[in-house]
Amino acid sequence: MSGSDIRSAAYGVMPTDTTEDVRARGAGVVTQVAVLPVGSFEQHGAYLPLATDTLVACAIAREIAEAYPVHLLPPVTIACSHEHAAWPGTVSISSVTLHAVVRDIAASLRRSGVEALVLVNGHGGNYVLGNVVQESSAAGERMALFPAPEDWEAALERSGVSTSLLTDMHAGEIETSILLHAHPDVVRPGYESADFVADDRRHLLTLGMSAYTDSGVIGRPSLGSAEKGKELLASLADSFGAYFTLLTSAASQASATGGDAGAGTGAGAGDAVSSS
Repeated sequence: MSGSDIRSAAYGVMPTDTTEDVRARGAGVVTQVAVLPVGSFEQHGAYLPLATDTLVACAIAREIAEAYPVHLLPPVTIACSHEHAAWPGTVSISSVTLHAVVRDIAASLRRSGVEALVLVNGHGGNYVLGNVVQESSAAGERMALFPAPEDWEAALERSGVSTSLLTDMHAGEIETSILLHAHPDVVRPGYESADFVADDRRHLLTLGMSAYTDSGVIGRPSLGSAEKGKELLASLADSFGAYFTLLTSAASQASATGGDAGAGTGAGAGDAVSSS
């Protein structure tokens, strides 16, 4: 049974499930898995919206929800974008706050019977999400961070994206392609001539993005296309299968043995996406 079999239509980035939809979906699985998109609200050049990372995370999460029986949550829309503070419109919260928000959401889900949580991260600056997953897994809770760099690499190869993860750091080929496919109405003219490369960014955390780009762009958005965006999302949905199996089989093992099989959840997924 796919997640779409009993899922009501979703408009934009907000799921429209009722409580009965969630009850029915939960009754059909041994282990309930929730998916939380985590984005940001930060500059993405002159042609992509401030909400780009949130829209990307939601597009990935929706693709997952179409293929797997997961509980799709609304996104966290403001996160850790401090490196973009030089541009108007950017809004951030502290890493401590984001950590607390995710932990509170996970605890609330567990109280309602949802044992596992996957964080779908759309912003590379949300480094703290890796710490949340590490700490939660060590405490015996089932949590994972998705996608890992390896998942992105597989998606780039499948989709024909030619820019590397290093070069395609922000508002580049990947993000432009996903939005051209999932939300073409929000992509403004200008991406066709906005390419800018700055591969050596070793002082990014100290100096911020403004030390490396005047436009706010680092990547090659001119290479973006809706076709690439579609294939990127399809590849990531396929990659998610291993995470779903890990989370649900670990729970089954713990239930059968009376032990705790949650400590390893999230292994290999400690890094956020490369696009910032």
